[in-house]
Amino acid sequence: MAVKLSERSFEYAKKLIDEGRAVVDEMGEWSEHQPSTQQENEFIEKFGFDAYGRWYLGIDDDYSKDEKSRYKFPYGDLDRVHRCGVIAAEVRAAQRKYDDIEVAAAHLHGMLDKPK
Repeated sequence: MAVKLSERSFEYAKKLIDEGRAVVDEMGEWSEHQPSTQQENEFIEKFGFDAYGRWYLGIDDDYSKDEKSRYKFPYGDLDRVHRCGVIAAEVRAAQRKYDDIEVAAAHLHGMLDKPK
């Protein structure tokens, strides 16, 4: 599995946070806030895989661009960045030793925790 950071997704997440399209929620809330399979499928049907992929910090080159399996480490609900999603991505990337994704998620985490 060749998982690497999606620079495009990282830049998109930073832009969303700068625009205020973020939820500063608690660490353990990701299971409640992440999009359901149905929501993901509806999003893909409406906007396509290119837009869908922006919501994932990791890309697995073993899969094609039109497969959900290609996209790893979600950070938002397909509308807003969620702090709990960023933290989940950061922790899982660290566990799996994806240093580039861990560092990117930590950066986003810092942006979300920074006082406005």
